[in-house]
Amino acid sequence: MLEVGTKAPEFTLPDRDGNAISLADFAGKKVVLYFYPRDNTPGCTRQACAFAGAYEEFKKINAVVIGISKDSVASHQKFAEKHSLPFILLSDPDLTAIQAYGVWQEKKLYGKVSMGVVRSTFVIDENGMIEKVMPKVKPDTNAAEILAYLKAE
Repeated sequence: MLEVGTKAPEFTLPDRDGNAISLADFAGKKVVLYFYPRDNTPGCTRQACAFAGAYEEFKKINAVVIGISKDSVASHQKFAEKHSLPFILLSDPDLTAIQAYGVWQEKKLYGKVSMGVVRSTFVIDENGMIEKVMPKVKPDTNAAEILAYLKAE
């Protein structure tokens, strides 16, 4: 996983409408980049809804929220519509950004070992540098923790 002070890896991925979105599009803004395992699962839905609930607060401090998973564009579209998600969701089925940020890792569930996305959040500063890394975040508190961190700066 990437560390604080590292240049954030550039990426270009499709959003829920199929538009190509690049990290470079947000130069000059704080970017809250969160990686999550899967659309419409309990934890991922709680996490997305928490970010949606705090979205206006993020906008007030000029921070962009971007969620990335390996789900398809169509899956993201349904997920966003179902839960009224106002922020950007990017589809990464080839694991381009997921692997670049080091969040594709071995996971254990009920004794079974498999590869998957470890729920993680990165704060990227206005110059494209990683300012904060939060590995293995809790879906219910992640948005509030990031917001508190950004407001305390």
